[in-house]
Amino acid sequence: MNSSQFFGLTTLAYLLSSAMYIALFVFKNRKIGFFGTILCILGTITLTAALGLRWYESYQLGIGHAPLTNMYESLVFFAWCISLFYLFMEFKFQNRVIGAFVMPFAFTAMAYASFAKGVNQEISPLIPALQSNWLIAHVITCFIGYGAFAMAAGLGVMYLLKKSALNRKLAADTLTGSLPELRFVDDMTYKTIVFGFLWLSAGIITGAIWANEAWGTYWSWDPKETWSIITWFVYASTLHARFTRGWTGTRIASLAIIGFVSVFFTYFGVNYLLSGLHSYAN
Repeated sequence: MNSSQFFGLTTLAYLLSSAMYIALFVFKNRKIGFFGTILCILGTITLTAALGLRWYESYQLGIGHAPLTNMYESLVFFAWCISLFYLFMEFKFQNRVIGAFVMPFAFTAMAYASFAKGVNQEISPLIPALQSNWLIAHVITCFIGYGAFAMAAGLGVMYLLKKSALNRKLAADTLTGSLPELRFVDDMTYKTIVFGFLWLSAGIITGAIWANEAWGTYWSWDPKETWSIITWFVYASTLHARFTRGWTGTRIASLAIIGFVSVFFTYFGVNYLLSGLHSYAN
């Protein structure tokens, strides 16, 4: 089997896992949630093998670079970061219903990589700007942060749904009754944002060092750079509001969602709508 087939199996596993977690949320059946976890683990293991195999295939072609250099490879790595971070959170906090709000992000990334038109799936030689040891450091740090922000956005949606249910005084046996307590979700959202913010900061720093090596300047206000710093300020403002003004609950949940919208535009919107030094990432 080649890496593409492993990626296909991962997409299927994440689809079924997402469906199981959503079924857990709707029907509150713990057995369904257990199968969701098993599928998530199997999908993550398969995706890990697929990334390693694609790296090996690049060496067989005489190219020999990490599978992190174009939109296709970054999408599957993004899905890997989301699922790995989610599994860590699930086992740490022993709550599977969160998967209904997080794993669909991983499936969507894999599905888009596999089926979207215009996403180049071929292993291609690196252009000179990408031939740097800083490539791996920059991409890994950024996408660990992105994975955490996807988790935070899912938690933000959970919080708003739970809060709305409580405001409407819905019974505990309704759809949102399976969601964790608000204080727990709020605390998880905050801690996840902190984790993602640290990694995003590291990603921006490694990117600046890489930019100086490739283009002779640490910062050039390229559209991708501009939007990455906008995203950084969104999350920095969120944490500032939490620390200094005591913002919690609905405000933090809403900012977690807004922040991920900014991440989404930084990742996708800039590539397709704005031209710049990062346009090669398609």
